[in-house]
Amino acid sequence: MMADLKWMHEAIELAKQAGASGEVPVGAVVVREGLIVGRGCNGPVANNDPTAHAELMALRDAAQTIGNYRLENCTLYVTLEPCTMCAGAILNSRISRLVYGASEPRTGAAGSVLDVFANQGLNHHTEVIGGVLSDACRQLLQEFFKPKRLNLKPLREDALRPPDEWFEGIPDYPWAAQYVSDLPSLKGLRLHYLDEGRSENLNAGQDPSSHRQLTYLCLHGNPAWSYLYRKMIPTFTTHGHRVVAPDLIGFGKSDKFKKPNQHNFDFHRQVLLDLIERLDLHRIVLVVQDWGGILGLTLPMDMPHRFAGLLAMNTALATGTQPLTEGFLSWRAWCESNPDFEVAKLFARGNKHMSIAETQAYNSPFKDRGHRAALHAFPPMVPEHENSSGAEISRKALNFWRHQWQGQSMMVIGLQDPVLGEAGMRELQQNIQACPPPILLPQAGHFVQEHGQPIAESAVQHFKVSTS
Repeated sequence: MMADLKWMHEAIELAKQAGASGEVPVGAVVVREGLIVGRGCNGPVANNDPTAHAELMALRDAAQTIGNYRLENCTLYVTLEPCTMCAGAILNSRISRLVYGASEPRTGAAGSVLDVFANQGLNHHTEVIGGVLSDACRQLLQEFFKPKRLNLKPLREDALRPPDEWFEGIPDYPWAAQYVSDLPSLKGLRLHYLDEGRSENLNAGQDPSSHRQLTYLCLHGNPAWSYLYRKMIPTFTTHGHRVVAPDLIGFGKSDKFKKPNQHNFDFHRQVLLDLIERLDLHRIVLVVQDWGGILGLTLPMDMPHRFAGLLAMNTALATGTQPLTEGFLSWRAWCESNPDFEVAKLFARGNKHMSIAETQAYNSPFKDRGHRAALHAFPPMVPEHENSSGAEISRKALNFWRHQWQGQSMMVIGLQDPVLGEAGMRELQQNIQACPPPILLPQAGHFVQEHGQPIAESAVQHFKVSTS
Protein backbone atom coordinates (compact mmCIF):
# COMPACT_ATOMS: atom_id res chain seq x y z
CA MET A 1 0.00 0.00 0.00
CA MET A 2 2.84 2.43 0.76
CA ALA A 3 4.26 1.77 -2.69
CA ASP A 4 0.87 2.52 -4.26
CA LEU A 5 0.73 5.86 -2.44
CA LYS A 6 4.26 6.71 -3.59
CA TRP A 7 3.57 6.06 -7.26
CA MET A 8 0.16 7.76 -7.17
CA HIS A 9 1.91 10.90 -5.91
CA GLU A 10 4.08 10.70 -9.04
CA ALA A 11 0.94 10.47 -11.19
CA ILE A 12 -0.55 13.48 -9.37
CA GLU A 13 2.49 15.58 -10.24
CA LEU A 14 1.99 14.73 -13.90
CA ALA A 15 -1.71 15.63 -13.57
CA LYS A 16 -0.68 19.05 -12.24
CA GLN A 17 1.51 19.54 -15.31
CA ALA A 18 -1.46 18.74 -17.55
CA GLY A 19 -3.67 21.20 -15.71
CA ALA A 20 -1.05 23.94 -15.91
CA SER A 21 -0.96 23.55 -19.70
CA GLY A 22 -4.73 23.78 -20.03
CA GLU A 23 -5.47 20.06 -20.27
CA VAL A 24 -7.83 18.21 -17.93
CA PRO A 25 -5.51 17.32 -15.02
CA VAL A 26 -4.98 13.57 -15.32
CA GLY A 27 -1.60 11.89 -14.92
CA ALA A 28 -0.33 8.32 -15.14
CA VAL A 29 2.83 6.31 -14.57
CA VAL A 30 3.74 2.71 -15.40
CA VAL A 31 5.91 0.95 -12.79
CA ARG A 32 7.90 -2.26 -13.23
CA GLU A 33 10.05 -3.83 -10.54
CA GLY A 34 10.09 -0.64 -8.47
CA LEU A 35 11.00 1.71 -11.31
CA ILE A 36 8.94 4.09 -13.44
CA VAL A 37 9.16 2.91 -17.04
CA GLY A 38 6.42 5.11 -18.50
CA ARG A 39 4.97 8.56 -17.84
CA GLY A 40 1.97 10.29 -19.33
CA CYS A 41 -0.39 13.21 -18.81
CA ASN A 42 -3.47 14.32 -20.68
CA GLY A 43 -2.73 15.88 -24.06
CA PRO A 44 -5.76 15.79 -26.41
CA VAL A 45 -5.85 19.58 -26.79
CA ALA A 46 -2.15 20.18 -27.39
CA ASN A 47 -1.79 17.17 -29.69
CA ASN A 48 -5.14 17.49 -31.49
CA ASP A 49 -5.49 13.82 -30.61
CA PRO A 50 -8.66 12.42 -29.01
CA THR A 51 -6.69 9.32 -27.95
CA ALA A 52 -4.00 11.25 -26.05
CA HIS A 53 -5.29 10.32 -22.60
CA ALA A 54 -2.79 10.08 -19.77
CA GLU A 55 -3.05 6.29 -19.61
CA LEU A 56 -2.32 5.81 -23.31
CA MET A 57 0.58 8.25 -23.21
CA ALA A 58 2.09 6.33 -20.28
CA LEU A 59 1.56 2.96 -21.99
CA ARG A 60 3.26 4.20 -25.17
CA ASP A 61 6.19 5.55 -23.18
CA ALA A 62 6.54 2.28 -21.24
CA ALA A 63 6.43 0.18 -24.40
CA GLN A 64 9.28 2.23 -25.90
CA THR A 65 11.31 1.96 -22.68
CA ILE A 66 10.88 -1.80 -22.38
CA GLY A 67 11.04 -2.48 -26.10
CA ASN A 68 7.87 -4.55 -26.09
CA TYR A 69 4.21 -3.70 -26.52
CA ARG A 70 3.39 -6.36 -23.93
CA LEU A 71 3.66 -4.72 -20.52
CA GLU A 72 3.44 -7.82 -18.36
CA ASN A 73 4.33 -7.54 -14.67
CA CYS A 74 3.69 -3.78 -14.81
CA THR A 75 1.35 -1.63 -12.73
CA LEU A 76 -0.39 1.43 -14.18
CA TYR A 77 -1.15 4.26 -11.74
CA VAL A 78 -3.61 6.91 -12.98
CA THR A 79 -5.33 9.73 -11.12
CA LEU A 80 -8.77 9.16 -12.72
CA GLU A 81 -10.73 6.00 -13.44
CA PRO A 82 -10.06 4.98 -17.07
CA CYS A 83 -12.62 5.33 -19.83
CA THR A 84 -13.57 2.44 -22.13
CA MET A 85 -10.89 3.35 -24.66
CA CYS A 86 -8.15 3.33 -22.05
CA ALA A 87 -9.53 0.20 -20.38
CA GLY A 88 -9.24 -1.64 -23.69
CA ALA A 89 -5.66 -0.46 -24.16
CA ILE A 90 -4.76 -1.54 -20.62
CA LEU A 91 -6.07 -5.03 -21.27
CA ASN A 92 -4.40 -5.27 -24.68
CA SER A 93 -1.05 -4.25 -23.21
CA ARG A 94 -1.30 -7.02 -20.58
CA ILE A 95 -0.90 -4.63 -17.64
CA SER A 96 -0.97 -6.75 -14.47
CA ARG A 97 -2.40 -4.17 -12.06
CA LEU A 98 -4.40 -0.97 -12.42
CA VAL A 99 -4.46 1.51 -9.53
CA TYR A 100 -6.57 4.63 -9.96
CA GLY A 101 -7.46 7.60 -7.78
CA ALA A 102 -10.81 9.37 -8.32
CA SER A 103 -13.79 7.54 -9.78
CA GLU A 104 -15.43 8.93 -12.94
CA PRO A 105 -19.24 8.61 -12.64
CA ARG A 106 -19.90 9.68 -16.26
CA THR A 107 -17.41 7.64 -18.29
CA GLY A 108 -15.58 5.34 -15.86
CA ALA A 109 -15.06 1.82 -17.22
CA ALA A 110 -13.66 0.22 -14.06
CA GLY A 111 -16.96 -0.02 -12.24
CA SER A 112 -18.66 3.39 -12.30
CA VAL A 113 -20.55 3.26 -15.61
CA LEU A 114 -19.47 -0.22 -16.68
CA ASP A 115 -16.71 -2.64 -15.70
CA VAL A 116 -14.61 -3.77 -18.65
CA PHE A 117 -12.18 -5.51 -16.32
CA ALA A 118 -14.86 -7.80 -14.88
CA ASN A 119 -15.57 -9.44 -18.24
CA GLN A 120 -14.62 -13.07 -17.71
CA GLY A 121 -14.72 -13.78 -21.43
CA LEU A 122 -11.54 -11.80 -22.08
CA ASN A 123 -8.23 -13.64 -22.31
CA HIS A 124 -6.41 -11.28 -19.93
CA HIS A 125 -7.43 -10.10 -16.48
CA THR A 126 -6.04 -7.02 -14.80
CA GLU A 127 -6.24 -6.57 -11.04
CA VAL A 128 -8.00 -3.28 -10.26
CA ILE A 129 -7.65 -1.14 -7.13
CA GLY A 130 -9.53 2.16 -6.95
CA GLY A 131 -9.73 5.09 -4.56
CA VAL A 132 -6.00 5.56 -3.86
CA LEU A 133 -5.49 9.23 -2.88
CA SER A 134 -8.92 9.85 -4.40
CA ASP A 135 -9.52 13.12 -2.53
CA ALA A 136 -6.30 14.68 -3.82
CA CYS A 137 -7.01 13.48 -7.37
CA ARG A 138 -10.59 14.75 -7.28
CA GLN A 139 -9.55 18.12 -5.88
CA LEU A 140 -7.30 18.70 -8.89
CA LEU A 141 -10.27 18.18 -11.20
CA GLN A 142 -12.60 20.34 -9.13
CA GLU A 143 -10.13 23.22 -9.00
CA PHE A 144 -9.57 22.95 -12.75
CA PHE A 145 -13.26 23.03 -13.67
CA LYS A 146 -14.52 25.46 -11.03
CA PRO A 147 -13.51 28.71 -12.79
CA LYS A 148 -14.88 27.36 -16.06
CA ARG A 149 -18.25 26.64 -14.44
CA LEU A 150 -18.33 30.06 -12.82
CA ASN A 151 -17.44 32.04 -15.94
CA LEU A 152 -18.92 30.01 -18.75
CA LYS A 153 -22.54 31.08 -18.22
CA PRO A 154 -22.72 34.43 -16.45
CA LEU A 155 -25.98 35.55 -14.88
CA ARG A 156 -28.05 38.29 -16.49
CA GLU A 157 -28.58 41.39 -14.38
CA ASP A 158 -32.36 41.05 -14.54
CA ALA A 159 -32.34 37.44 -13.32
CA LEU A 160 -31.48 35.29 -10.32
CA ARG A 161 -29.86 31.86 -10.16
CA PRO A 162 -30.80 29.40 -7.39
CA PRO A 163 -27.75 28.16 -5.46
CA ASP A 164 -26.82 24.50 -5.93
CA GLU A 165 -27.01 23.90 -2.18
CA TRP A 166 -30.76 24.54 -2.23
CA PHE A 167 -31.13 21.21 -4.01
CA GLU A 168 -28.76 19.11 -1.92
CA GLY A 169 -30.23 16.07 -0.22
CA ILE A 170 -33.62 16.09 -1.90
CA PRO A 171 -35.02 12.54 -2.20
CA ASP A 172 -35.28 10.49 -5.38
CA TYR A 173 -33.65 13.01 -7.71
CA PRO A 174 -30.23 11.54 -8.56
CA TRP A 175 -29.90 12.80 -12.13
CA ALA A 176 -27.12 14.99 -13.45
CA ALA A 177 -28.00 18.60 -14.16
CA GLN A 178 -27.76 19.72 -17.79
CA TYR A 179 -27.72 23.40 -18.77
CA VAL A 180 -28.06 25.43 -21.94
CA SER A 181 -27.82 29.22 -22.22
CA ASP A 182 -27.26 29.92 -25.92
CA LEU A 183 -30.72 29.20 -27.30
CA PRO A 184 -31.78 32.26 -29.34
CA SER A 185 -34.88 32.82 -27.22
CA LEU A 186 -33.02 32.63 -23.90
CA LYS A 187 -30.80 35.64 -24.64
CA GLY A 188 -28.24 34.39 -22.14
CA LEU A 189 -30.52 32.98 -19.47
CA ARG A 190 -29.52 29.51 -18.27
CA LEU A 191 -32.09 26.73 -18.67
CA HIS A 192 -31.79 23.53 -16.67
CA TYR A 193 -32.98 20.19 -18.01
CA LEU A 194 -32.60 16.48 -17.35
CA ASP A 195 -31.52 14.25 -20.22
CA GLU A 196 -31.52 10.60 -19.25
CA GLY A 197 -31.33 7.34 -21.18
CA ARG A 198 -30.13 8.74 -24.49
CA SER A 199 -29.09 5.90 -26.79
CA GLU A 200 -25.42 5.98 -27.75
CA ASN A 201 -25.88 3.15 -30.24
CA LEU A 202 -27.05 5.11 -33.25
CA ASN A 203 -24.81 4.67 -36.27
CA ALA A 204 -23.10 7.76 -37.59
CA GLY A 205 -25.44 9.64 -39.88
CA GLN A 206 -28.46 7.54 -38.92
CA ASP A 207 -31.73 9.41 -38.60
CA PRO A 208 -32.77 9.20 -34.92
CA SER A 209 -36.40 9.00 -36.02
CA SER A 210 -35.72 5.54 -37.44
CA HIS A 211 -34.49 4.16 -34.12
CA ARG A 212 -36.83 2.29 -31.79
CA GLN A 213 -36.04 4.55 -28.84
CA LEU A 214 -38.71 7.08 -27.91
CA THR A 215 -38.01 10.42 -26.25
CA TYR A 216 -40.40 11.29 -23.44
CA LEU A 217 -40.46 15.09 -23.29
CA CYS A 218 -41.84 15.82 -19.81
CA LEU A 219 -43.15 19.34 -19.26
CA HIS A 220 -44.11 20.55 -15.79
CA GLY A 221 -46.51 23.29 -14.74
CA ASN A 222 -46.86 25.88 -11.99
CA PRO A 223 -45.61 25.74 -9.21
CA ALA A 224 -43.71 22.52 -9.95
CA TRP A 225 -40.42 21.72 -11.67
CA SER A 226 -38.75 18.62 -13.14
CA TYR A 227 -38.84 16.94 -9.71
CA LEU A 228 -42.49 16.26 -10.57
CA TYR A 229 -41.40 13.47 -12.95
CA ARG A 230 -39.11 11.57 -10.57
CA LYS A 231 -41.57 8.64 -10.32
CA MET A 232 -41.89 8.30 -14.10
CA ILE A 233 -38.34 8.83 -15.35
CA PRO A 234 -36.93 5.50 -14.03
CA THR A 235 -39.67 3.51 -15.76
CA PHE A 236 -39.12 5.22 -19.10
CA THR A 237 -35.35 4.78 -18.99
CA THR A 238 -35.50 1.19 -17.70
CA HIS A 239 -37.48 0.31 -20.82
CA GLY A 240 -34.77 1.81 -23.01
CA HIS A 241 -36.21 5.23 -23.72
CA ARG A 242 -34.83 8.73 -23.40
CA VAL A 243 -36.30 11.35 -21.06
CA VAL A 244 -35.84 15.10 -21.43
CA ALA A 245 -37.39 17.13 -18.62
CA PRO A 246 -36.68 20.89 -18.65
CA ASP A 247 -37.30 23.39 -15.89
CA LEU A 248 -39.13 26.37 -17.35
CA ILE A 249 -37.38 29.70 -16.78
CA GLY A 250 -38.48 30.80 -13.32
CA PHE A 251 -38.73 27.26 -11.97
CA GLY A 252 -36.46 24.53 -10.65
CA LYS A 253 -32.74 24.97 -11.31
CA SER A 254 -33.26 27.35 -14.23
CA ASP A 255 -32.58 31.08 -13.99
CA LYS A 256 -35.43 33.20 -12.66
CA PHE A 257 -36.61 36.59 -13.78
CA LYS A 258 -36.67 39.14 -11.00
CA LYS A 259 -40.01 40.62 -12.07
CA PRO A 260 -43.30 38.82 -12.88
CA ASN A 261 -43.97 41.00 -15.94
CA GLN A 262 -40.88 39.59 -17.64
CA HIS A 263 -42.77 36.33 -18.18
CA ASN A 264 -45.04 35.87 -21.17
CA PHE A 265 -46.60 33.01 -23.10
CA ASP A 266 -44.70 33.48 -26.36
CA PHE A 267 -41.31 33.56 -24.61
CA HIS A 268 -41.80 30.27 -22.78
CA ARG A 269 -43.23 28.57 -25.86
CA GLN A 270 -40.30 29.65 -28.04
CA VAL A 271 -37.76 28.43 -25.47
CA LEU A 272 -39.30 24.95 -25.66
CA LEU A 273 -39.26 24.98 -29.47
CA ASP A 274 -35.62 26.08 -29.46
CA LEU A 275 -34.68 23.37 -26.95
CA ILE A 276 -36.28 20.65 -29.08
CA GLU A 277 -34.36 21.88 -32.11
CA ARG A 278 -31.07 22.18 -30.21
CA LEU A 279 -31.30 18.66 -28.79
CA ASP A 280 -32.60 17.41 -32.17
CA LEU A 281 -35.34 15.36 -30.52
CA HIS A 282 -37.24 12.79 -32.59
CA ARG A 283 -39.98 10.25 -31.88
CA ILE A 284 -41.15 12.47 -29.05
CA VAL A 285 -43.90 11.40 -26.71
CA LEU A 286 -45.12 14.72 -25.32
CA VAL A 287 -45.90 14.32 -21.59
CA VAL A 288 -47.81 17.28 -20.21
CA GLN A 289 -49.77 18.52 -17.21
CA ASP A 290 -50.98 21.97 -16.12
CA TRP A 291 -48.90 24.69 -17.85
CA GLY A 292 -46.85 21.91 -19.42
CA GLY A 293 -49.91 21.30 -21.58
CA ILE A 294 -51.05 24.90 -21.96
CA LEU A 295 -47.68 25.55 -23.58
CA GLY A 296 -46.74 22.07 -24.77
CA LEU A 297 -49.93 21.30 -26.69
CA THR A 298 -49.07 24.20 -29.02
CA LEU A 299 -45.68 22.72 -30.02
CA PRO A 300 -46.33 19.68 -32.31
CA MET A 301 -48.08 21.68 -35.03
CA ASP A 302 -44.81 23.57 -35.64
CA MET A 303 -42.76 20.39 -35.98
CA PRO A 304 -45.13 17.43 -36.47
CA HIS A 305 -42.38 15.20 -37.89
CA ARG A 306 -40.70 15.13 -34.46
CA PHE A 307 -43.70 13.92 -32.45
CA ALA A 308 -44.96 10.34 -32.17
CA GLY A 309 -47.24 10.44 -29.12
CA LEU A 310 -49.07 12.43 -26.48
CA LEU A 311 -49.60 11.65 -22.80
CA ALA A 312 -51.90 14.34 -21.37
CA MET A 313 -52.69 14.70 -17.67
CA ASN A 314 -54.95 17.36 -16.09
CA THR A 315 -54.25 20.22 -18.46
CA ALA A 316 -55.98 22.36 -21.09
CA LEU A 317 -55.71 24.31 -24.29
CA ALA A 318 -56.53 27.89 -23.30
CA THR A 319 -58.04 29.30 -26.50
CA GLY A 320 -59.84 32.28 -24.94
CA THR A 321 -63.13 31.22 -26.52
CA GLN A 322 -64.61 29.68 -23.38
CA PRO A 323 -64.76 30.97 -19.81
CA LEU A 324 -62.08 29.69 -17.47
CA THR A 325 -63.38 27.14 -14.97
CA GLU A 326 -64.55 28.21 -11.53
CA GLY A 327 -61.84 26.03 -10.05
CA PHE A 328 -59.14 27.88 -11.94
CA LEU A 329 -60.59 31.30 -11.16
CA SER A 330 -60.61 30.36 -7.46
CA TRP A 331 -56.99 29.22 -7.70
CA ARG A 332 -55.96 32.45 -9.41
CA ALA A 333 -57.74 34.56 -6.80
CA TRP A 334 -56.15 32.56 -3.99
CA CYS A 335 -52.67 33.06 -5.48
CA GLU A 336 -53.28 36.79 -5.72
CA SER A 337 -54.34 37.04 -2.08
CA ASN A 338 -51.60 34.66 -0.87
CA PRO A 339 -48.54 35.68 -2.92
CA ASP A 340 -46.07 34.08 -0.51
CA PHE A 341 -47.84 30.73 -0.19
CA GLU A 342 -45.64 27.78 0.71
CA VAL A 343 -45.34 25.40 -2.23
CA ALA A 344 -44.69 22.41 0.05
CA LYS A 345 -48.01 22.89 1.87
CA LEU A 346 -49.84 23.04 -1.46
CA PHE A 347 -48.43 19.65 -2.47
CA ALA A 348 -49.01 18.15 0.97
CA ARG A 349 -52.65 19.21 1.00
CA GLY A 350 -53.53 17.37 -2.20
CA ASN A 351 -51.10 14.43 -1.89
CA LYS A 352 -51.41 12.87 1.56
CA HIS A 353 -49.18 9.96 0.57
CA MET A 354 -46.12 12.17 0.05
CA SER A 355 -43.41 12.36 2.69
CA ILE A 356 -42.39 15.63 4.31
CA ALA A 357 -39.04 15.43 2.50
CA GLU A 358 -40.82 15.11 -0.85
CA THR A 359 -43.15 18.05 -0.28
CA GLN A 360 -40.25 20.16 0.97
CA ALA A 361 -38.32 19.34 -2.20
CA TYR A 362 -40.87 21.37 -4.15
CA ASN A 363 -39.84 24.39 -2.06
CA SER A 364 -36.20 24.06 -3.13
CA PRO A 365 -36.31 26.53 -6.06
CA PHE A 366 -38.26 29.14 -4.09
CA LYS A 367 -36.45 29.44 -0.77
CA ASP A 368 -35.88 33.15 -1.27
CA ARG A 369 -38.76 35.56 -1.83
CA GLY A 370 -37.01 37.09 -4.82
CA HIS A 371 -37.10 33.74 -6.63
CA ARG A 372 -40.91 33.59 -6.73
CA ALA A 373 -41.68 35.90 -9.66
CA ALA A 374 -42.90 33.03 -11.86
CA LEU A 375 -45.34 31.90 -9.17
CA HIS A 376 -46.91 35.34 -9.30
CA ALA A 377 -46.82 35.59 -13.09
CA PHE A 378 -48.27 32.30 -14.29
CA PRO A 379 -51.84 32.29 -12.87
CA PRO A 380 -52.86 35.57 -14.60
CA MET A 381 -50.91 34.54 -17.73
CA VAL A 382 -53.41 31.79 -18.68
CA PRO A 383 -55.15 33.07 -21.86
CA GLU A 384 -58.62 34.17 -20.78
CA HIS A 385 -59.91 36.17 -23.74
CA GLU A 386 -59.68 35.77 -27.51
CA ASN A 387 -57.09 38.54 -27.71
CA SER A 388 -55.02 37.30 -24.74
CA SER A 389 -51.39 36.44 -25.39
CA GLY A 390 -51.25 32.79 -26.39
CA ALA A 391 -54.94 32.46 -27.24
CA GLU A 392 -54.60 32.65 -31.02
CA ILE A 393 -51.76 30.14 -31.14
CA SER A 394 -53.81 27.85 -28.89
CA ARG A 395 -56.76 28.03 -31.28
CA LYS A 396 -54.46 27.02 -34.13
CA ALA A 397 -53.22 24.15 -32.00
CA LEU A 398 -56.76 23.05 -31.31
CA ASN A 399 -57.41 22.80 -35.03
CA PHE A 400 -54.19 20.79 -35.43
CA TRP A 401 -55.23 18.27 -32.76
CA ARG A 402 -58.69 17.93 -34.26
CA HIS A 403 -57.70 17.44 -37.89
CA GLN A 404 -53.97 16.95 -38.44
CA TRP A 405 -52.54 14.99 -35.51
CA GLN A 406 -51.23 11.66 -36.78
CA GLY A 407 -49.59 10.32 -33.62
CA GLN A 408 -50.97 8.15 -30.84
CA SER A 409 -52.51 9.56 -27.68
CA MET A 410 -53.11 8.61 -24.09
CA MET A 411 -54.93 10.54 -21.37
CA VAL A 412 -54.92 10.20 -17.58
CA ILE A 413 -57.21 12.19 -15.28
CA GLY A 414 -56.78 12.79 -11.55
CA LEU A 415 -60.37 12.99 -10.40
CA GLN A 416 -59.64 14.98 -7.22
CA ASP A 417 -58.42 18.02 -9.19
CA PRO A 418 -60.65 21.09 -8.61
CA VAL A 419 -58.76 23.22 -11.16
CA LEU A 420 -58.28 21.14 -14.33
CA GLY A 421 -60.42 18.11 -13.66
CA GLU A 422 -62.53 15.54 -15.49
CA ALA A 423 -64.98 17.79 -17.34
CA GLY A 424 -62.30 19.84 -19.04
CA MET A 425 -60.15 16.82 -19.78
CA ARG A 426 -62.99 14.92 -21.43
CA GLU A 427 -63.64 17.95 -23.63
CA LEU A 428 -59.95 18.00 -24.54
CA GLN A 429 -60.13 14.28 -25.37
CA GLN A 430 -62.93 14.94 -27.84
CA ASN A 431 -60.72 17.50 -29.56
CA ILE A 432 -57.75 15.17 -30.03
CA GLN A 433 -58.05 13.00 -33.11
CA ALA A 434 -58.39 9.29 -32.25
CA CYS A 435 -57.69 9.82 -28.55
CA PRO A 436 -58.87 6.74 -26.61
CA PRO A 437 -60.94 6.96 -23.41
CA PRO A 438 -58.97 8.35 -20.48
CA ILE A 439 -57.56 6.41 -17.55
CA LEU A 440 -59.29 7.66 -14.39
CA LEU A 441 -57.40 7.89 -11.09
CA PRO A 442 -59.92 8.38 -8.26
CA GLN A 443 -57.24 9.17 -5.63
CA ALA A 444 -55.13 11.54 -7.73
CA GLY A 445 -55.47 15.29 -7.67
CA HIS A 446 -54.00 18.03 -9.83
CA PHE A 447 -50.43 16.74 -9.68
CA VAL A 448 -51.12 13.40 -11.32
CA GLN A 449 -47.40 12.61 -11.62
CA GLU A 450 -47.28 11.91 -7.89
CA HIS A 451 -48.99 8.65 -8.89
CA GLY A 452 -46.64 8.40 -11.83
CA GLN A 453 -45.06 4.94 -11.79
CA PRO A 454 -48.13 2.96 -12.93
CA ILE A 455 -48.93 5.72 -15.42
CA ALA A 456 -45.44 5.41 -16.87
CA GLU A 457 -45.75 1.61 -17.06
CA SER A 458 -49.03 1.96 -18.94
CA ALA A 459 -47.51 4.53 -21.28
CA VAL A 460 -44.55 2.31 -22.10
CA GLN A 461 -46.87 -0.51 -23.09
CA HIS A 462 -49.27 1.78 -24.96
CA PHE A 463 -46.68 3.55 -27.07
CA LYS A 464 -44.67 0.36 -27.56
CA VAL A 465 -47.61 -1.00 -29.49
CA SER A 466 -48.79 2.25 -31.02
CA THR A 467 -45.51 3.54 -32.45
CA SER A 468 -43.89 0.27 -33.52
